[in-house]
Amino acid sequence: MLLAAATAACSGTNAATGNGPGTAGQAATSTPTPQGPVIKISPAEGKANVNPEKKVVVAAIGGPLDEVNLQADGQSLEGAFNADRTKWVSRTPLKPSTSYTVAATAGPTTQQATFTTAKPARSLTVIDVTPAVKGEKVGVGAPIIVRFNTAVTDKKAVEQALQVEAEKPAEGAWRWIADDQVIYRTAKYWPAHQTVTFTAAITGVRGGKGLYGTADMTKTIEIGARRISTLDVRKKVMYVREDGKLVQTMKVSAGNATTREYTTTSGVHLTMEAVNPVWMESPGRKKGDPGYYKVLINHAVRISNSGEYVHAKDNVWAQGVRNVSHGCVNARPDQAKWFYSNNQRGDIVDIKGTNRKLEWNNGWGFWQLSFKEWKKGSALD
Repeated sequence: MLLAAATAACSGTNAATGNGPGTAGQAATSTPTPQGPVIKISPAEGKANVNPEKKVVVAAIGGPLDEVNLQADGQSLEGAFNADRTKWVSRTPLKPSTSYTVAATAGPTTQQATFTTAKPARSLTVIDVTPAVKGEKVGVGAPIIVRFNTAVTDKKAVEQALQVEAEKPAEGAWRWIADDQVIYRTAKYWPAHQTVTFTAAITGVRGGKGLYGTADMTKTIEIGARRISTLDVRKKVMYVREDGKLVQTMKVSAGNATTREYTTTSGVHLTMEAVNPVWMESPGRKKGDPGYYKVLINHAVRISNSGEYVHAKDNVWAQGVRNVSHGCVNARPDQAKWFYSNNQRGDIVDIKGTNRKLEWNNGWGFWQLSFKEWKKGSALD
């Protein structure tokens, strides 16, 4: 009996160590349920006054991320996973003064965090886009002139947020002409008869110390006919072509060239505005001075900021014969009225034959620069 008891005791020991048969041995070989990956979100839950420049980062330890959703105001923001999907980083800039929610899953694990971005010390907005008037058609030389409410110091970041999309794509570039103004010009004239969409996606973009974009803007620009006027002032005839077809031949009289001021500028001009009537007054002179004039002119189309217009004048005796103006290009009243009525801002007026060159920054003389030179004014060049 003692021997049997000893044997039983020995058998019981073997069972306890998992070496013998029985229920105890089976329990010892079972394994616990594996835990899911650990998810970490930055910014953390409840974080306030988060810098809008900050990226949202979601990381998983112990397994890949299945899904990440970053939202604000009912809209999802874009982001990207790394190769093994253990990290997700936001791509879209955050908006200032906004509450964000991040939800992430990795296997059986879910994690969520809500944070709020800081209010910017200063707000950056677009206050004007020219020419972008609803219903207006512009010429194939038209620039896109964007003006901000304040000076921009981080021009690269802001310029990257400016988008131009055309139905008929054309290479182009931005050029900063002031801290608060940037201009887009194509390498060649716009293809005619199309729609161009400009978007300033600047919300959350840093424009300088404490300066962030707070509102996006989108404008639609309609490109009309390819209207190009050419004039050799020595021949005193201006030819107007539309989509390659000659539509008007105008005898004109240009600047008399007795002084630089009275010399018509040579170069590629853009039409800037059409006014009827307009007062024209001699610059730098007052009433009583030699050479002073102040006259009311009809059907005037501005082509520079130095006082040059294509306009109506009844001195038909000089048109096509002599250059007698103070620098403008005048034409027969009925033809000048036609030119005025058919003008699109951004139409080309290409003038040659004088020794006074149009400066690139005189009005919209932007085509006076080669595209290579133009691009040097870009913050991205």
